Amino acid sequence: MEINASMVKELRERSGAGMMECKKALTENAGNVDASIEWLRKQGLAKADKKAGRIAAEGRVALAQDGGKAVLVEINSETDFVAKDENFLAFTAMVAKQALTSGAADVEALKSADAGTGVTVEVARQTLVAKVGENVQIRRMVRVDSTNTVGAYVHGGRIGVLIELKGGSAELARGIAMHVAAMNPPHISPDHVPAHIVAKEKEIALEQIKDSGKPADILEKMIQGKLRKTLAEISLTGQQYVIDSSITVEAALKKEGAEVLAMHRLAVGEGIEKPQGDDFATEVMKQAGLA
Repeated sequence: MEINASMVKELRERSGAGMMECKKALTENAGNVDASIEWLRKQGLAKADKKAGRIAAEGRVALAQDGGKAVLVEINSETDFVAKDENFLAFTAMVAKQALTSGAADVEALKSADAGTGVTVEVARQTLVAKVGENVQIRRMVRVDSTNTVGAYVHGGRIGVLIELKGGSAELARGIAMHVAAMNPPHISPDHVPAHIVAKEKEIALEQIKDSGKPADILEKMIQGKLRKTLAEISLTGQQYVIDSSITVEAALKKEGAEVLAMHRLAVGEGIEKPQGDDFATEVMKQAGLA
């Protein structure tokens, strides 16, 4: 059967696959569009499985929010080149939207959610892998579903933050989220610092002043002072507020009678051991199938 341009166009619109892939699919399936779509999906699955072992440490953090409901999803690619591709960007936006509307509690549940095109998010991922030629993975997600004040901020698609406040304004919640994106405090307040970290910091403070010759009661006061300073530095509430450096985050919260209930931060590639040595030229060669 002769494969004409209108058949290829229809298949491209329905499948999102490239022109040559569509032509090959139609040729393999005697011009049957539905059978060709199924064939493309199978091909996508094969390609996705082949690339699944490759390190994907670049990508994007995508956000979707509706009032007190908000989600962040980290989606990884192998290169920054693909992370900026329009197909990848459209996929990340779709995944965040479906994560919010489906109510999925984790990545595995999200993969099974409807992508809005009659296929699951996982099938849509496999199709994207076939299209961009790289391993693409939905790595992590966090969600807040609250009647409290929820603030969200994404910086450059690389860092995403969700903040839940008891009290306070939407503007304050967003400002706190921006602070967390910039400063990455590991704890909300000194009271949230685990006991073993407090004990270790106290041990370090004692080691620093043990030979000072001060009386025991003075040493204890010095240790407590050092400990308070250290715990403030590693806590959100104790840090100088990036929006107004003349006050601490705690002071900014007190102004509105607000309290931080939850803090979530995702950064692209966090904790993934990245391959060394690939420069931009190598990335481009990979995209062209030359490396």
